[in-house]
Amino acid sequence: MARTAKHKANRRASEASPRSAPSGSRGSTAGDRPGARAKRSAERRDAILAAALDEFAARGFAATRLDDVARRADVAKGTIYLHFADKETLFQELIRMELSPVVAALENVSHADIPFRAVTGQLIEVFVREIFETRRKDVIRLVITEGPRFPKLAEFYYREVISRVMETIRAMLRRAHERGELKTDGLVRFPQLLAAPGIVAIIWSGLFDRFEPLDVRALMRAHFDVLLGSGGAA
Repeated sequence: MARTAKHKANRRASEASPRSAPSGSRGSTAGDRPGARAKRSAERRDAILAAALDEFAARGFAATRLDDVARRADVAKGTIYLHFADKETLFQELIRMELSPVVAALENVSHADIPFRAVTGQLIEVFVREIFETRRKDVIRLVITEGPRFPKLAEFYYREVISRVMETIRAMLRRAHERGELKTDGLVRFPQLLAAPGIVAIIWSGLFDRFEPLDVRALMRAHFDVLLGSGGAA
């Protein structure tokens, strides 16, 4: 009996001890190398963000559950927490990932030393190609609809997107006013006026586009004509 107990103890010790790697093995496969693991982690993170956008767009922020995001991304729910602390952090990262490149593109346009009227064409194209014709408009629509109920999300969006955009646009308008391209400083004081047709287009597309499709480029050109005058200064 003592011999049997000793035999079992030896077997458990043998199973617990690490086995020697086969001759010529480096101890890990190519799939376990740090670079491969980092790539898989980045792919899972991207899948989570894409799934989150789909879920938020379909259900809204409040009704979306991380279980649904995990299911759509084909990952375990716990995997989400490896990348994001909670649902709010996930939404914030979605805002940063989707809209920071657009803000950077707008900032690049603002550096061009050309008349503001000429810049408006570039602004229209940035909005249409980089926002309106992409899923980014869904992120903005979500902020518009969910922001009043979730003020922290609105604050984050203001800090990461709106404040940077307003600063950039205001600087362009101030230079235009100093060059005499604008008759008053109204646009310098209220640069939100330039964003108005973009917000209208995003809301319209979600509610009424199936009844009356909107030509966004034509809408924005008409808006700039009203603000600046068809000939230039206003």
